[in-house]
Amino acid sequence: MKIDKARRLTKLPPYLFAKLNKMKSRLREERKDLIDLGVGDPDLPTPSPIIKRLSQAAENPRNHRYPSYQGLLSFRRAVSQWYQRRFGVRLDPEKEVLTLIGSKEGIAHISLALINPGDIALVPDPAYPVYGAGVIFAGGKSHLLPLREENHFLPCLEKIDKKVAQRAKILFINYPNNPTGAVTTKDFFQSIVDFAKEFNIVVCHDLAYSEISFDGYSPPSIMEIKRAKEVAIEFHSLSKTFNMTGWRIGFAVGNRAIIETLNEVKTNIDSGVFQAVQEAGIEALRMNEYAVKKTQEIYQRRRNILTEGLARINWQIQLPKATFYLWLKIPSRFSSLEFAELLMERCGVIVTPGIGFGSCGEGYIRIALTVSEESLEEAVKRIRADNLIRREFLNAKIKCKC
Repeated sequence: MKIDKARRLTKLPPYLFAKLNKMKSRLREERKDLIDLGVGDPDLPTPSPIIKRLSQAAENPRNHRYPSYQGLLSFRRAVSQWYQRRFGVRLDPEKEVLTLIGSKEGIAHISLALINPGDIALVPDPAYPVYGAGVIFAGGKSHLLPLREENHFLPCLEKIDKKVAQRAKILFINYPNNPTGAVTTKDFFQSIVDFAKEFNIVVCHDLAYSEISFDGYSPPSIMEIKRAKEVAIEFHSLSKTFNMTGWRIGFAVGNRAIIETLNEVKTNIDSGVFQAVQEAGIEALRMNEYAVKKTQEIYQRRRNILTEGLARINWQIQLPKATFYLWLKIPSRFSSLEFAELLMERCGVIVTPGIGFGSCGEGYIRIALTVSEESLEEAVKRIRADNLIRREFLNAKIKCKC
């Protein structure tokens, strides 16, 4: 039987990492010791109070039934209380908060809720690939917004053609940013809200990394901006903050009409989050801020190990104030895929080529800080010991910005 996949799947960008994965498998078969800095999956354990709460909740028979599509009201109340403490933002837990099976699920489905075939979505480049994939599945078209280093990896709203803006239904933004690690201010969010109101565009802000920040920086929420609720929805996750990537729980907050529209999609596609996991999520959101601070300190030490170590071979470093990623420029004679292959083959260090996040990611690689300090120190040692790589950077005479 011949299986013809749906045309929408053929519109997805080509899978660029097949060659890297093949090389990774070969090197592992050769028993080469690989250090994987490519995946943004926290290696830190989920805090024990959260695990304990899950265990207790799983024993309760009432949690063995189908959950509410919107999520437990008690979980949504915990979200609204957390937003009040963290951002000073008031949310109606019944109308302005929606439980998600991880923020990725909500981000993927928001396009199904708001985009008709042929509609335009404004999508940053480089970006988390799910933004564009969701648009494709909804039959929409992505208008890419280049994120350039000279503009601090922020989209230039003034460069968007008015005819494009008038047709756009959604604008995706993500700060602190994956993959670039860029951060922003409330003034930027104000400009986003003003732009969205002018052109009647829904703003979808991905705030997954709000609690992974350094050097005293505290990332804002777009919901702190006056009248943001008129145009915006914000996605958040417990994955990064509380090391709960495999638990699959997140939430969306903001404009109640957008929340209800997203809930309509979810009602027809999924059956909600296991209630025991939601109870564990309540425990996470009520945890002392000390737990978050401890995680921040661990990632900041890891960031410093990499940036200080790589700076010694003159590698240009943009020191991130948030996320657990480094977005690093590479020697111009290599593509990002070629350089990633070089690091894997010669150093046994796995990184993500920037082209995987969009065409404007070319010329960069992304490194994740989700391994131990010892592994990072070893990765730096291997990279600095490689004559070819060291020569590339030392000859470039690039000024270090760390």
